[in-house]
Amino acid sequence: MNITTVLGFDYGEQRIGIATGQTITGNASPLDTVTAINHKPDWQKIEKIIMEWQPDLLIVGIPYYLDGSPSEMTKKAERFSRQLEGRFQIPTTTINETLSSFEAEQELQKKVKITQHNKQEIDKMSAAIIVQSWLEQNS
Repeated sequence: MNITTVLGFDYGEQRIGIATGQTITGNASPLDTVTAINHKPDWQKIEKIIMEWQPDLLIVGIPYYLDGSPSEMTKKAERFSRQLEGRFQIPTTTINETLSSFEAEQELQKKVKITQHNKQEIDKMSAAIIVQSWLEQNS
């Protein structure tokens, strides 16, 4: 399979950051943040984004503790990954995203002050970091 367009997801129980990436350019871009409904993904909004972008591959960031051990969120992100693949029948892979939110926050703090109102910016940027990591590992 020839992969050109990918969508990356930074899963969270309140928000899911989404980014797009192109294997041709090797670049990732923050795309959107989907707010969860009753701690569940907003599948309608996710489906709309998937239909719009027609990705060849979905990438889900899986968080681990710094020592590499799984956390409660590890299981939830893995479950989200399986649900994505099952619902949309698009190949889905995972990548360790332990520090993506931290990196995104550092990146954004250079530009803007982080507040409750722009937390979704961190989620989108985290998803872009996840996609960029995958692109670099698979170029």
